[in-house]
Amino acid sequence: MKRIREELEKLECRQLLGRYPFLNSYLSVQGLGLTGDEMETLPTLLARLSPDEIEDKALDAETIIAGTVTYISQMLEFLGGGKERSVDEITLYPGTNKSGEPENFEKLTFQRGEIVCIVGPTGSGKSRLLADIEWMAQKDTPTHRRLLVNGEVPDPKWRFSSSDKLVAQLSQNMNFVMDLTVEEFLRLHADSRMVNNAEEVVQNIIHEANALAGEQFARDTAITSLSGGQSRALMIADTAILSRSPIVLIDEIENAGIDRKKALTLLLNEEKIVLMATHDPMLALMGDRRIVIKNGGIHRVIETSDRERAILSNIEALDFKVQSMRHMLRQGESLENFEF
Repeated sequence: MKRIREELEKLECRQLLGRYPFLNSYLSVQGLGLTGDEMETLPTLLARLSPDEIEDKALDAETIIAGTVTYISQMLEFLGGGKERSVDEITLYPGTNKSGEPENFEKLTFQRGEIVCIVGPTGSGKSRLLADIEWMAQKDTPTHRRLLVNGEVPDPKWRFSSSDKLVAQLSQNMNFVMDLTVEEFLRLHADSRMVNNAEEVVQNIIHEANALAGEQFARDTAITSLSGGQSRALMIADTAILSRSPIVLIDEIENAGIDRKKALTLLLNEEKIVLMATHDPMLALMGDRRIVIKNGGIHRVIETSDRERAILSNIEALDFKVQSMRHMLRQGESLENFEF
């Protein structure tokens, strides 16, 4: 709260409202509605009020300042904007596999801007690992794994509070049930986050989602009419741009009908920690590391080599041609003269 108090002493009211757009509603209730153009600090503005204004509105400068500090602090905590949500790294400690045998690693640390892929046969335990990370496991899951955030035991509210989740999860099975347009849905999310430039954010999300989707959609499209690929593209763009969750878990999006490389690039540009379960060789090699799962446990961790990155370039070239053919077929074109 000391930092917030110092901001009140230094920032002009217009700057204060720009930083905390939710503040004006609180000040209005206190009888001090602002226009957003005031070029003086809140204490200065209160100090120059006339005795008649103070008496008429029953204003008390120190009470308003103290209440403002408390209100901003509580709203930041509610919205997840406080420094306690700043996650630079998460550390995973070993548990056991399905046979009760200890996993073969000392600890794994994942950092911002890093892609870590999770590979293994169907049913091997990839989704279980993602679930352990989402749950912030503390030896209280079937695998007995333990997770630290920035080297510390995670705050219980990060595990149990829906508004304080550190983790956003994306899967290939995403369906909308609300009867809203794309714009209305995104506006609702932006308003719940109390972003200051909601229109710009909404437009940016729609633009990025259309860059990911195989087929374009408009802002007035009903979200219930979006295809599976369009729905996933929208949620990936929304998660990257609007979600404050610093950790993103992706469960098998290779069949999601989206541009996978662009999706990962978008998430990384927002400095997310990305962990992705996949069977796709292109996605697996795009990671900095890949975790190999066998029999429900972490069997091995492989750093992506320079040779594998060279192979990735070949896979990407092949994938581009496959995507081009897919687009042509969707448009009703013939592949007879396609150069492979």
